[in-house]
Amino acid sequence: MRRRLRLVWLAVLALSVSFVPVPAQAAVHNPVIFVHGWAGGGWNWAVMKSDFQKDGWPADRLFAWDYRSTQSNVTTAKELASFVEQVRRQTGAEKVDIVTHSMGGLSSRWYLKFLGGTAFVDHWVSIGGPNHGTNASYLCDLLIVSCGEMNYNSSFLKQLNNGGETPGPVNYGTFWSWCDEIINPDESVKLDGAVNAQVGCIGHLSLLISGSVSRQVRDFVR
Repeated sequence: MRRRLRLVWLAVLALSVSFVPVPAQAAVHNPVIFVHGWAGGGWNWAVMKSDFQKDGWPADRLFAWDYRSTQSNVTTAKELASFVEQVRRQTGAEKVDIVTHSMGGLSSRWYLKFLGGTAFVDHWVSIGGPNHGTNASYLCDLLIVSCGEMNYNSSFLKQLNNGGETPGPVNYGTFWSWCDEIINPDESVKLDGAVNAQVGCIGHLSLLISGSVSRQVRDFVR
């Protein structure tokens, strides 16, 4: 009898152990590369990077990339391609997400469309990007090549937007404001084939520190 009770006890113990809940694995986020706009820098992203970290993205998967914004966006796109590869090697990730502000959207789109970037990017975001040009570019287009590329009818934008604005399997999202004083017309940000979100009345630089915009961006790339 004692032996039988012992066997029953062992069976119950084994059964209870087998049903111990296993903690859920934390979601593994893609590395995020933040690309600033004209005359900006990696410091532009301090607030949004902090928001991402508080929402579960590890600090070592968030990269605020710097580049020389006066050079051609074509040159910047080539440099971005190299940086994406560096991030993929460093993190072991198959793909990255790219979040851009203003002119940063143009070089990253060139990378996606002409340099094979669609194979390595999961989500792409344009916050206040001059995707179809802006009249602000005419203030500096004679002296600075990247400004000229933001002219409404520049050969750069014609080539970039011709034959499909959102190529490949990438998830494209744009966020635009009807109070953006730099991007004119405001709807220049929107792209065919993208999720285009109007975020309300927020200034061009304030888009970078808006809690609402940050939350929408995180929800999009999550």
